[in-house]
Amino acid sequence: MPRTNARRGLRGRAVVCLAVLAASVYLLLTTAPRLGLDLRGGTQVVLQTRDSPTTKADAEATDRTLESLRRRVDALGVAEPTLVRSGDNRIIVELPGVQDPAKAVEVIGRTAQLSFHPVEAVAGPDAQGDLVLPDDTGQRLRLGPAAFTGEGVDDASHGTDTQPGAGWHVAVRFRGDAERTWEQLTGQAACSPAGSPQRRVAIVLDQKIISSPQVDPSVRCGVGIIGGTTQITGRFSQTEAADLALLIKAGALPVPVEILEQRTIGATLGAQAIDTSARAAIIGLALTAVFLVVVYWLAGAVAVLALLAYALISYAALLAIGATLTLPGLAGLVLAIGMAVDATVLVFERTREEYLGRRRSSLPGALERGFGGALPAIVDSNVTTLIAGGLLFWLASGPVQGFGVTLAIGVLASLFTTLMLTRVLLMVTMSRKPPLSGLVHEGAVRRWVARQNPGFLSRPKRWLTVAGCTLAVALAGLLVAGPNLGVEFTGGRVLEYSTPAAANPDQIRAAVADAGFPRAVVQASGDSAVTVRTEPLEQQQPEQIRVAVASAAGGATQLRDEQIGPSLGTELRVKAVIALGLAVLAQLAYLAIRFDWRLGLATVVALAQDVLLVLGLFTWLGKTFDGVFLAALLTVIGYSVNDSVVVFDRVRELRKARPGDPFSRSVGSAVLQTLPRTVNTGIGVLFVLTALLVLGDGSLADFALALLFGLVVGTVSTVATAGPVAILLHRRVT
Repeated sequence: MPRTNARRGLRGRAVVCLAVLAASVYLLLTTAPRLGLDLRGGTQVVLQTRDSPTTKADAEATDRTLESLRRRVDALGVAEPTLVRSGDNRIIVELPGVQDPAKAVEVIGRTAQLSFHPVEAVAGPDAQGDLVLPDDTGQRLRLGPAAFTGEGVDDASHGTDTQPGAGWHVAVRFRGDAERTWEQLTGQAACSPAGSPQRRVAIVLDQKIISSPQVDPSVRCGVGIIGGTTQITGRFSQTEAADLALLIKAGALPVPVEILEQRTIGATLGAQAIDTSARAAIIGLALTAVFLVVVYWLAGAVAVLALLAYALISYAALLAIGATLTLPGLAGLVLAIGMAVDATVLVFERTREEYLGRRRSSLPGALERGFGGALPAIVDSNVTTLIAGGLLFWLASGPVQGFGVTLAIGVLASLFTTLMLTRVLLMVTMSRKPPLSGLVHEGAVRRWVARQNPGFLSRPKRWLTVAGCTLAVALAGLLVAGPNLGVEFTGGRVLEYSTPAAANPDQIRAAVADAGFPRAVVQASGDSAVTVRTEPLEQQQPEQIRVAVASAAGGATQLRDEQIGPSLGTELRVKAVIALGLAVLAQLAYLAIRFDWRLGLATVVALAQDVLLVLGLFTWLGKTFDGVFLAALLTVIGYSVNDSVVVFDRVRELRKARPGDPFSRSVGSAVLQTLPRTVNTGIGVLFVLTALLVLGDGSLADFALALLFGLVVGTVSTVATAGPVAILLHRRVT
């Protein structure tokens, strides 16, 4: 009966796996991926609505503002734009293919409050008030209250008169009550003598007089201009007239908006990012596959098949939920390939222990016990990673939020492929104990471990002294050199350019300073690219910087343009601190529930040390702390906790089996027994991260560097910090 139930369970898992794989293939063949702007190129603008004197910037007002913006964007002719509300008072606008955002931002960001006023008099030099404005010649006029607003405009178009020398104008057609009000307004002005200020009508846009013409002498007093149309004349170029007509036709924004963030990515940079991530994925996956086959033979080959299925399922899941693929998201997808190895290696090593530790053990039986024994560690380690991914999705924004989504999907896909697909494949292929199974012999690491003394942690203070010295070096970097905060956390502008040859940052820095930007920070970004980070810039200043870079480097093509407002920079900085704090507290709470609170506290101490060490390394290297680095830092937290969880899960198991052993010996034995898993998993992840580091540049390379260093310190801190702290707590708090 048990064997029959086992077969039914195996068949059930096989059916589920086939259904998931079939659905994944269908999605892959029928669904096109949604690429973020950092991969396909374009401009993203984040706007925040502000209260006006008459309207509160709540969710309803923001929705009405979004619809006005949508009409403006449609009039710009941008293909496949995306406009969504984020929260109650933020709007995210994505404009694919727009590489010169100046015009788009100017059109999108203007409130365009249009109003029509009578002119009461020419104002004196000391006159003050909201209704005292200069006209297009600089003459100050005192205006009467608005007769009506732009809501009475039915249509607007730009044009020019046929006579030679005529300038561009905007033709406006009114509707409803506004048509009658226009007749009354111009009829009243026509009663004043020609040349007097009172015979003028002022047309005001966003508290600026754009036109204030005299009413023609042919217009009769009290009758006004009939027909419901007029022309706005001024010193307009064709572009200015077209933009004005667009704004009037699209309608005013119900509330003012502030540009919080602006990002422009060149299409070339996006194509390079896709190519880099694809090559890193292929190379990392190939190296990981070779490693698994070398170490685990036939079982390794099965793991490679499961790994390919994992990549398919993860990508199909992203397509299914309509997730937007971003550069950090692709990096997360590549990284998750390496992380997926962890659960499989846990099962393999536990199966080896079960097979070698029992006489007359069957391989299928050892596999069942291996899956059962590894399950708690697999679940615990993946839950801690999900916590990091959830915090990224909740607190981050833009591309980094996409990394959190990818990371979470990768973890869930890893659980499915390990506990379902890999289990089915192994049970089928290992049913008759093939000679090259790879699971019935001791590996080199396990033979070395068997010769070691598990009491090597009996003096925990020595280990903590070495860890403390290392931490002091990292803290010295943070205190002496200081962190190099990116524009996301400080506000400002980041411009990246490609140059014909290798860029000399010192020469470019001098050229940019001579152009009027002495406080700009210039850094090399790859072999033939340079980034310039400055304070917020005016509209024409980015072009001045590009010219300066081109003069020093022999040419410059803009790849990226990011602008973060000071208020958003402060907000992101606060969110980053909150994210790190919540990550630590969430891990402590989960581990205190799953283990003993002392083991949870020891894990959090090691986790905090790992974070400070990575921060210190980046400070000493002069690397930028940006949003992508924050994603890497939270992932390091997940890595650090994963390793500690696996070790402490074994400690819990050993304490139940041998409660009389000294606690330091139990911890030492747990470290040694899980060392094969630690080494093999680390090597698998190392291949992927090294591929990202070597092939990528800029933020992608920094991302890989942070994770590589975090992988090393996370593994070491489990032995040198988490274990010794747990031993000391056990001795002093019983």
